[in-house]
Amino acid sequence: MASAFIVAALVTSAIAHDMDKMEKEDSGGSAMGQMGAHMKMGDHMRMTDSRAATPEDTHRGEAIVKTMREKLAKYQDYRVALADGYLPYMETVPQDVYHFSSRAASAAEYAGNFDLEHPGSLLYEKQTLGGYKMVGAMYSAPPTDDPAQLDKLIPLSLSHWHAHTNICLPAGVTEDDVFNGRIVPSHPRFASPRDSSNQMGHALQMRLGYLADARFGFTGTISEQAECEAVGGTFHKQIFGWMIHVYPFAGDDLRVAFSTDVP
Repeated sequence: MASAFIVAALVTSAIAHDMDKMEKEDSGGSAMGQMGAHMKMGDHMRMTDSRAATPEDTHRGEAIVKTMREKLAKYQDYRVALADGYLPYMETVPQDVYHFSSRAASAAEYAGNFDLEHPGSLLYEKQTLGGYKMVGAMYSAPPTDDPAQLDKLIPLSLSHWHAHTNICLPAGVTEDDVFNGRIVPSHPRFASPRDSSNQMGHALQMRLGYLADARFGFTGTISEQAECEAVGGTFHKQIFGWMIHVYPFAGDDLRVAFSTDVP
């Protein structure tokens, strides 16, 4: 479900400076921040409703965190994750949190085989001096699961399962491309709204692909089918299944471990 990408190596320092500036300006609110640390309801995000916690839910939550700490501790070394088939998803796109995804584990989750010991994705923050620091894991469930089914996996009173909805993809980009992290469109008519005729624009599009166009993707300005089709895009009511993030290494407070924000 994930792939790594190679970006052109010869980019001048001026281009790099301008790209960094744009990333800072766009962080958290644009396509560059759409795999970010904060989640909220909106046209592109559906979440399960809150429920009152029960003692049983609390015990289940404690057991979930305990199991994750024991079984996933080895992945605090991201190189172990790579060796086990967890590969960075959309690695070229600046993100608050990077998903290292396992094709096999993700396929199992989408088939309805939930396993705390083998999450579909591991969550990492990129370190300034190189490498990654593990912050948690992401589990998925089939898009057809109802609240009762999701509650059996991880209690709805502890956190919110979420789904990505109303996604417009540009011409030349398919749902399969999104699943596999392919961000550079092949369609000759696609063009970034930024000037791709110069070196900086070309480098930006190489790095961000279709996400460089703020109309498309998981936080794109387009969330209606008619508007999507009017610009030649393809509309998807939902992409991926249900997902949930858990942060077992953040402490013993379940509100932190099951937060919708990265601790």
